[in-house]
Amino acid sequence: MQIKIRKQNQDGIVRMETSGEVKEILINEDILHPNKESISICFRGKSSSGIIDMTPAEIEQLYQTVRSRMHLIKAFKTLNTEGTRVFKR
Repeated sequence: MQIKIRKQNQDGIVRMETSGEVKEILINEDILHPNKESISICFRGKSSSGIIDMTPAEIEQLYQTVRSRMHLIKAFKTLNTEGTRVFKR
C-alpha cells in the first residue's frame, strides 16, 4: 500500500509519501452510539506506520467507485516477507 499526503503548514504545502503492508482491518462498533462506528485500516512499513479511520459511508462510497472498475484489474499481487502470491480473477 502506498500513501501520499498533502498537508498545509506555515511554510506552505508539504507533500509526504510512505508505503507499507496492511496488517489489520478493525471494525469499531459502539453499541450505545451506533452512528459512531468506524473501520480502521492499520498498516506498517519499514520506517512508518499508521491507522486510516473511515466511516461506513466513506467505505460505501469507495466500494461504489471501485466496483464499476473491477473489470480493469486482471490480477492481484500480495508482496510480503514470505514471498509473492498472485490472485487471478
